[in-house]
Amino acid sequence: MPPFRLPESKARDVLRGLIVAVVAGAFLAFSGAFGSGGTPLGQRLVYWIAMLMLGGLWGHACGALVTRFIDPDARPWLTAAILTGVITGPLTLGVWAATGLFFYQHLLPIAVLINFLPAVLLITAVLSALNVFLGRERPVETHAGAPGAAPARFLERLPIKLRGARLIAVQAEDHYLRLHTDRGSDLILMRLADALAELEGLEGAQTHRSWWVARDAVVSVARGDGRAALTLNGGPDNELVAPVSRRYARALREANWW
Repeated sequence: MPPFRLPESKARDVLRGLIVAVVAGAFLAFSGAFGSGGTPLGQRLVYWIAMLMLGGLWGHACGALVTRFIDPDARPWLTAAILTGVITGPLTLGVWAATGLFFYQHLLPIAVLINFLPAVLLITAVLSALNVFLGRERPVETHAGAPGAAPARFLERLPIKLRGARLIAVQAEDHYLRLHTDRGSDLILMRLADALAELEGLEGAQTHRSWWVARDAVVSVARGDGRAALTLNGGPDNELVAPVSRRYARALREANWW
């Protein structure tokens, strides 16, 4: 069985969240925030960075749940507010336990738990807002070349049997790309992120983390449950349906894709 791997976009989200946590933790340590200035700097660094990294991982798990129901691109402030509320309670309990064990080698009295709430709430609100707004993405759009311009470089990657075909869509499948054309489909070994750069010269856009679609291939759009799907002219024998992710739907709608 192949090892589990996070999708590339999810891995970027986790990494970005951890970087924000490390930077914020270092800032809080050096500033001696919330009365921690009396402890040695090294101890503060370990404590704050560890706390914020653990909080970041917990926040990412909460974010994966919350964003299933709320579009962070359409409602960023509401997303940040709900994330803050969901994260703060359990995280306050964790900080109370960790602070006692780290600094005093025993759990603090339960009565002091409430004292940690304002600090945890403030830090969580700031980091939730940062991650929501830093995580907002627009789909990569590619543009038709000027008259007389060289064809898109990506067309040179079409397998011999598909050379000269009209490219309809590019779909990521693990480490491969499936090229959908009006003469059929085939696989090539390439990352979608690299393909997007070479597709410049063809008018289209990324509709999902795993799809690029040619604009002139779109036949119709179906919408429901906050999502959209594009029906494409997949060739003489079939129609192809490409998903539209929630985070890209608004930008594509504003670009008059439907």
